[in-house]
Amino acid sequence: MSMVGLTLGVSVLIIVMSVMNGFDRELKQRILGMVPHATITAANGGMEDWQGIIQQAKETPGVVAAAPFVDGQGMLTNGDVVRGAMVYGVDPAYEKQVSIINDHMVQGNLDNLKPGEFGIVMGELMAQYLGVTMGDKVTLVLPEANVNLAGVFPRLKRFTVVGLFSVGAEVDSTLGYIHIKDGARFMRIAEGVEGVRLKMADLFQAPKLSWEVAMELPGRYYVQDWTRTQGQLFQAIQMEKTMVGLLLTLIVAVAAFNIVSTLVMVVTDKQSDIAILRTLGASPRTIMGIFMVQGSLIGVIGTLLGVGLGILAALNVSGIVSGLESLLGIRFLSPDVYFISYLPSELQWRDVGIISVAGLAMSFLATLYPAWRASKTQPAEALRYD
Repeated sequence: MSMVGLTLGVSVLIIVMSVMNGFDRELKQRILGMVPHATITAANGGMEDWQGIIQQAKETPGVVAAAPFVDGQGMLTNGDVVRGAMVYGVDPAYEKQVSIINDHMVQGNLDNLKPGEFGIVMGELMAQYLGVTMGDKVTLVLPEANVNLAGVFPRLKRFTVVGLFSVGAEVDSTLGYIHIKDGARFMRIAEGVEGVRLKMADLFQAPKLSWEVAMELPGRYYVQDWTRTQGQLFQAIQMEKTMVGLLLTLIVAVAAFNIVSTLVMVVTDKQSDIAILRTLGASPRTIMGIFMVQGSLIGVIGTLLGVGLGILAALNVSGIVSGLESLLGIRFLSPDVYFISYLPSELQWRDVGIISVAGLAMSFLATLYPAWRASKTQPAEALRYD
């Protein structure tokens, strides 16, 4: 039973850590594949020589690609349904280099955005909320007002849905894309470009590299990177992974404590045998070694079985959960609530190594007290009533 407890504790720890790694990976690939790694915007509100800035940015080591953009927050409406949205004005040719959106189109294509046609590409969840599909019209309303002789009216424009994307994250319900020239006209940006979006080879170099690019440019610019816009989310995931790992390590500790209780019971039950061995010349060190070997064997077998079971489950947990969802007809991770609508898993051998070493170490430490207690058995006391 001690071996079974240790096996379950080690396997559960490997599975949970793999799932946490999977969430971390998916959020980086999906959310940071859609939102900018870093942006550089002009201090005066418009960027004139954006082609030169893009070229200069791409010459910086570590910057993979760059693309122009305009953006704004507003509301998308269809009849009585209203949804808040972040709308990006993009150039399809450039946007494909910095975003994963073109790989996740479910209908239409990013190239369907043509200047002057006022088309919009939106997330599939956004389209479901608004009750629209390909070819339907939606109204984009900006939080700005037009003043004329008839009074004060909000700035709004009708757009045609020309594409739907789905990345399986929250951005499916919040993002919309229009052509950069249509966005510049609608948002009244004279120079046509509000800023430049950068894609980095290494996400964690984004703060440093974006500042290096901005410092080489003439004039004043504002720099923002993903650690400011999405950093708290990933910090929370790392903290949760650490805390969950520590808490689940207690399961392994409890299983190791079972080894202590098991060996103590064995020592009590084998008092007569230990006494006979002592009278035959066995030293306390030999007796202690016997019980340390027994406890260590339980720990080694339990840990190895747990590692094997944990690796097998971690590599197949996504398929197992999907099968349960299909069998039971429910969704464990609803896209309306969670960032990711399925259970990802990424097995990292570093975690497996740490968990294995921790399991073996705690198992070995659990053998010390019972073995020491066995070595202190006095033959005369143990055989008094035998």
